[in-house]
Amino acid sequence: MQNLIPIAALNQYAYCPHRCWRMFCAGDFVDNQYTLEGTGLHDRVHTLSSGHREETWQVRAIWLKSETYGLVGKADLIEAQNGQLYPVEYKRGHTGDFDNDALQVCAQALCLEEMTGQPVTQGYVYYAQTHQRQPVAIAQDLRQRAIAAIQAIQTLFRTGQMPPAVYTPRCRGCSLYDRCLPQAAKKVNRYRES
Repeated sequence: MQNLIPIAALNQYAYCPHRCWRMFCAGDFVDNQYTLEGTGLHDRVHTLSSGHREETWQVRAIWLKSETYGLVGKADLIEAQNGQLYPVEYKRGHTGDFDNDALQVCAQALCLEEMTGQPVTQGYVYYAQTHQRQPVAIAQDLRQRAIAAIQAIQTLFRTGQMPPAVYTPRCRGCSLYDRCLPQAAKKVNRYRES
């Protein structure tokens, strides 16, 4: 049987494959301001409960699993309205320019579909900094990107091969920056090539 991939690994892999390897293969993690804020948000959200909010049924902190894709993880919030289920992922910041949060929501939708037998066509990311929900259409192109990320993570877990540390603007907020030192690695590689 294959190892199950934490749903959150899709977010980390899309953010940075090297970070994903450090967290899920090497067990390396360091907190910073952003991770502590995110943990505090999830501690509040991850209190198992269910009930109604106006016309919407809600359940918090429920485990999701997909045998088909080898995924497992805890959903922040699942809502149902007019018979349609949709995941809501909570994030500390604000809407970003990248699709890593959308991939995580899509992975939750894939699990929900398998668990319930119902199609899931919509999800949301709630950004605590702006108090806004960003809709995520669970369209075919996003599904394909999520499945490609799942396959890449399966390979990463199977081989354990560390992806290179590549410097991008995202590195400035990464709690593992001091562990991988992507700019130093870039300089060493340039030195070796000369």
